[in-house]
Amino acid sequence: MTQEMDNIWQQRITEQLAGMQYGQVIVTVHDGQIVQIDRMERTRYPLASAKESEGPLSASKKKTARPRLASS
Repeated sequence: MTQEMDNIWQQRITEQLAGMQYGQVIVTVHDGQIVQIDRMERTRYPLASAKESEGPLSASKKKTARPRLASS
């Protein structure tokens, strides 16, 4: 690769990394040449407090213990 092409690809990779907090950048190389850049970014959210997570839906998800019937 020429120095000019190296600079172009370095700039492209740097652009993909800009502003990313969590994720990955994958550089694909074929026959010694960069052919593709993939960016996968993840967004993380803070956990909700215990009171917020116990809404009407979470109550229906709770399982109650049921006695087992004796088999005959």
